[in-house]
Amino acid sequence: MKCLVIAALAVAVGACAPITPRQDLVGAPVPADAASRTVSISPATRYVNVIGGDVVRFESAGQAFAWNFNASPIVSVFALNQVAPSGMLDHEVLVYLMPDPLYNEGSELYARSRLANPWHLVH
Repeated sequence: MKCLVIAALAVAVGACAPITPRQDLVGAPVPADAASRTVSISPATRYVNVIGGDVVRFESAGQAFAWNFNASPIVSVFALNQVAPSGMLDHEVLVYLMPDPLYNEGSELYARSRLANPWHLVH
């Protein structure tokens, strides 16, 4: 019985641990001039909110990089440290990623794109 309880507890704790997605699932680096907005990361910054499809330039400690968040819809949160240049961030900064509204089934843009493309009826 004790072994069963310990095993169940181990599985529950493991399920709570954050999963680090593969880098290709969270977007791709882009030239800094491609960014549509800039976010300055300070020691107090704990998270940033972005929308799928955003291209953001991040600045911290005199360094900068830009990222295109053309991410997988299965990714909703990941550590910016995973994609930032080595040594740029001295603390963890989480990215909370909202799905691209263009691909949201409830959006008007999605509905228009489906109506304009008859191939969506073919499975």
